[in-house]
Amino acid sequence: MAATKKTARGRKRDRARVAKGQDYEVRYEAKKTGRSASAVKKAVKKVGNSRKRVERRLGR
Repeated sequence: MAATKKTARGRKRDRARVAKGQDYEVRYEAKKTGRSASAVKKAVKKVGNSRKRVERRLGR
């Protein structure tokens, strides 16, 4: 597992992405949008890992 940068910019960039391979991130996004985890993974595959694009795709 790669370490995240300790700078504010690194954390902000990390929060702007959805890591499809990280179950806790997928579960968080699923709960936040009211969709299933598989729907979140499909959205990430379709539009990329940008949190804004994924949320838009999921209809939030």
